[in-house]
Amino acid sequence: MYGCELGDDGTTLGDYQYGYDGADFLSLDKSTLTWTAANQKAVITKLKWDATGAEANLRKNYLENTCIEWLKKYVNYGKDTLERKVPPSVSLLQKTPSSPVTCHATGFYPSGVMVFWQKDGQEQHEDVEHEETLSNDDGTFQKSSHLTVMPEEWKKNKYQCVVQVTGIKEDFIKVLTESEIKTNWDDPTTNFVPIIGGVVALLLVIAVVVGVVIWKKKSKKASDTDSDNSGKGAQKI
Repeated sequence: MYGCELGDDGTTLGDYQYGYDGADFLSLDKSTLTWTAANQKAVITKLKWDATGAEANLRKNYLENTCIEWLKKYVNYGKDTLERKVPPSVSLLQKTPSSPVTCHATGFYPSGVMVFWQKDGQEQHEDVEHEETLSNDDGTFQKSSHLTVMPEEWKKNKYQCVVQVTGIKEDFIKVLTESEIKTNWDDPTTNFVPIIGGVVALLLVIAVVVGVVIWKKKSKKASDTDSDNSGKGAQKI
């Protein structure tokens, strides 16, 4: 197993290891051009390779030259993807008025990000909890920060969430206001009036139905009485 790295300043790093029977065997120390044995079985090979130095020089040359050249090619092939800059989508979320307010940033790239809270322009550290940066299915990233604060506190002070993404100069800011908070919580008092209205409407419908039934019964009774009177009058004649 081997790998190489190329730093922004041009420095290179590399690692070369051998395994045997599913376990570590030998690893290269580039600074001394010697091999480190992972177990007793590897000592014989270590001594043999250290004696000539040929294997160490060969692998060092590969890591610092051939491997780096291939790495540059692959980076160039994926340059558009690796060096792209995607701004975040920032939202303020809250379950209930007494729950912490969550600043959720998602869809940004690269992964380097800072999400923090400010109170009246000063960074807020107390009552703040940060989560780890997570990856999304599309290759972008997301991160959240939670602020525990009562409504009366943030209504009289200016609280805001600030998101900074590596490579993007613009700061993405969400000011904590009632209109900015997204929640799926329903205030029971707001549902009380519609419920009363529904009950009243139902009672009116029932009253109308009962009234119609009573009216029909009275109408039928009056009709039957008129029929009886007409019959008696005919018999007298």
